[in-house]
Amino acid sequence: MSSSLSLQTTPWLIRTPSSTRRMRLFCFSYAGGNAFNFFRWQEALDPAVEVCAVQLPGRSARIAEEPIGSLPALLQAVAPVISRMDDLPCAFFGHSVGALVAFELSRYLRLHGLSTPSHLFMSGCHAPQFRSPTRQLHTLSDAQFTEVLREYEGTPPEVLESRELMELLLPAIRADFAIAENYRYRHGPLLPMPISVFAGREDLNKEPGQVDGWQKETSGACQVTWFDGGHFFVNSQRAAVLEQLHAELTASLCV
Repeated sequence: MSSSLSLQTTPWLIRTPSSTRRMRLFCFSYAGGNAFNFFRWQEALDPAVEVCAVQLPGRSARIAEEPIGSLPALLQAVAPVISRMDDLPCAFFGHSVGALVAFELSRYLRLHGLSTPSHLFMSGCHAPQFRSPTRQLHTLSDAQFTEVLREYEGTPPEVLESRELMELLLPAIRADFAIAENYRYRHGPLLPMPISVFAGREDLNKEPGQVDGWQKETSGACQVTWFDGGHFFVNSQRAAVLEQLHAELTASLCV
């Protein structure tokens, strides 16, 4: 099997390859999300940008696989997938825990001498050095955890009310929460690429440094764009998010 064919069929990525692409955008979803959260993003962005949505184990077509609840283990698993696709420059977009994964993956790739993204888009995620204390929600019982998810308003009510669906989804959601809640920041070299921060005006991001603190992670520019809405503004303000993303990626293509 050729290298290009194996890349197209990897379970880690949902993508539509094209010979006209000049950049890849790897997308990492929020807790409990999956690659299909980025369904139809391709048509909203420049045709030269290939959207590569990362599909983690334990969801969608990978529902039978064991979810990964350890950030080091996740980085070791996904880094080879990303590094094999270094024939084009790339950018990372991540929302919430997806942003945390994208950030630490960038550091991991650099530490191991692998190709790094040319741009980071950190959405709905506190700057690593200014994260709020966690409540270890991933350790709650299924019933308690489900009620917490109801408060977050990121899971449709009809899904929360379905015991069968929740039995399928909870392991992956719990694993994602574990990654975020067990995260411990470690100081390291500044990343060389610019960071664009997307933040919701009604999100829980009011402590000092939680938004503009991303500047401490890069030697490049750090730009903050605010959107109406709470933590899931990436869904409620999808058109505005994609418009901003399109503008910034198009500018990168012209450099």
